[in-house]
Amino acid sequence: MTIVVDAMGGDYAPVAPVEGICEAAAAFSDTRFIVVGDEQRIVELAKGRFPANVTVRHTDVVIAGEEEPVRAVRRKPNSSLVMAAQMVANGEADVMVSAGNTGAIMAAGMLVIGRLPGVERPALAPILPTFDGKGVLLLDAGATMDASAENLLTYAYMADAYVKHVLDIENPRIGLLNVGTEDSKGNAVVKQTFTLLSQSQLHFIGNVEAREMMAGCADVVVCDGFVGNVVLKLAEGIGIGLFSGIREALTSNLTSRLGAMLVGGRLRSLRNRYDWAEHGGAPFLGVNGGCIKAHGSSNPRAWFMALSQARKFIANDLLSKLSTAMEERNARISVPDHQYGDVER
Repeated sequence: MTIVVDAMGGDYAPVAPVEGICEAAAAFSDTRFIVVGDEQRIVELAKGRFPANVTVRHTDVVIAGEEEPVRAVRRKPNSSLVMAAQMVANGEADVMVSAGNTGAIMAAGMLVIGRLPGVERPALAPILPTFDGKGVLLLDAGATMDASAENLLTYAYMADAYVKHVLDIENPRIGLLNVGTEDSKGNAVVKQTFTLLSQSQLHFIGNVEAREMMAGCADVVVCDGFVGNVVLKLAEGIGIGLFSGIREALTSNLTSRLGAMLVGGRLRSLRNRYDWAEHGGAPFLGVNGGCIKAHGSSNPRAWFMALSQARKFIANDLLSKLSTAMEERNARISVPDHQYGDVER
């Protein structure tokens, strides 16, 4: 199993990626890690801790967060991100992981690695924590702002296969994110998607509201990238603010600090359940190869979890299973294979 890492992407690159790689490489001796980035800087940060299953490929070209994604991918073939994608495309690596520019990662996935047959637009699919601790797969969380009903149906088929093998759920419950649970609610695209999902062989449970997601009403929630990204960032913001407020309340005076000592273990367990760093990265489902987006603010722990997720992607042969899911979906409905949709714009 080979994982290639864009060590120059993200807010804390290359420090955080290198720390995460050191931990992952030591934990997974059966996995090869290729680290792409400024070799001198990476080696200095590793301080001799890279084991034999880690190699470094040098480049000092980086795609910045503010660059226009498609233009950057085309004009910077020697950037760390594009080099990582190329290694997946030519079979040198099974999965790539990056915390860089989300749009650029998607563009590299589509333009360099390519798409699975029948997939018009890939979807970003993070697992959000739920109150029951099981989690819910949300897609799309920001790859395609204006998805069609056929796109959303494709997302559901890919999510069904992914959840079966990642979360070990035999018959995943798939919900459609909407402003109400009634069949008549939603805009034209959502209503059309409701009809398509109802006619599919998937375990479609109908419309779900955002407030029901965290209660674990579904295993998969489907929506377009605009809505999904808003939901994702709102959930992250609430989690960060909530635990910051709890910490402030429990350290405000001596009595509170004594109480915190008594419940500290339970609070840490609760915090870890809702900490985005514990959920790894988000795969781009629909790319014809492993492509995982780590959080832009990933710390070493988040990087380790993202690399662990990439390893699971390979070990469970998820690309093959996603391909099979798309064959089943394509047999039921024909989707026009537009070249790249609005990614060209």
